[in-house]
Amino acid sequence: MFSTMTITILIVLLVIIFDFINGFHDTATAVATSITTRALTPRMAIIVCAIFNFMGAFTGTAVAKTVGENIVSYTAVPLWVIMGVLISAIAWNLITWYFGIPSSSSHALIGALVGGGMAYTCTFNVVNWYNLFHSVILWLFISPVIGFIVGYVIMKILNRILQPFKIHLVNKLFLKLQVIAGAFMAFNHGGNDAQKSMGIITMALLGGGYISTFNVPTWVIVVCALSMALGTSIGGKKIIKTMGSGMAKLTPVNGFAAQSGASVVILIATLFHAPVSTTHIISTTVMGVGASKRLKSVKWGVAKSIVWAWVLTIPITGSLSALIITIIKLFV
Repeated sequence: MFSTMTITILIVLLVIIFDFINGFHDTATAVATSITTRALTPRMAIIVCAIFNFMGAFTGTAVAKTVGENIVSYTAVPLWVIMGVLISAIAWNLITWYFGIPSSSSHALIGALVGGGMAYTCTFNVVNWYNLFHSVILWLFISPVIGFIVGYVIMKILNRILQPFKIHLVNKLFLKLQVIAGAFMAFNHGGNDAQKSMGIITMALLGGGYISTFNVPTWVIVVCALSMALGTSIGGKKIIKTMGSGMAKLTPVNGFAAQSGASVVILIATLFHAPVSTTHIISTTVMGVGASKRLKSVKWGVAKSIVWAWVLTIPITGSLSALIITIIKLFV
């Protein structure tokens, strides 16, 4: 049987791996449109994204508390269960990255946490279903819808405002504005996504008795910010291709509308302490921008496969985590 300190260290290492994978998996959500419209080179876009992801991670810890304390309590499961949860989430992230599917790292983690908690306790009561519904499931459905609507509306407004101007002048202006929108997008991505990893480490520190209240230590914030920024610097070319050109053909104005719209939705969700999926939101925002021109502009076949990945993420990671925890229980 491993010591508490050994398991805690292993959890921190697994979280760093998860956060790193989350960084290169979700980089595409923030930089794909900037690269596709050539507002930035791939190298420059990823550098900008990494910097602002890092900065965004220091903006708060309320989402961390939602993930680490308000769904499955640290008192209900031992530390090794958290290890199984992280292994499940990492496995799903790697699978979806390999196939170029922009799925949600956030919901992979939460699905694994719920499945692992229920498998260990053999009861549904281990999950705070009220918090899970209001902070996760509800936002799972409404944030992509809001993203689609916001992208559609912003693009309609921009089309009307920019109608009198020549296309080449508009493109020139929005190539520059898109850099700002991409940075804002990356900042909000860091502000929401990095907190989920902070929540898991803090949950482990509580479970191990190293802290007495759910206050995220400064070193945890720094570690999660750095690991996500480093992962972001690697990038995810397959997902960038799907996000940037697989769903709809984008111009600089389209890219600006998608990124700025998605940023606002993520910021609002963060203010409500909701651990949302950046991937879900930017994907539907891109669809909304494409649909503002005409519905046929969106490649609905690609969109359909992405939606299926969203729907299946929580059940699959929950089941995978439950299987891993059940197997480990046989030996501990």
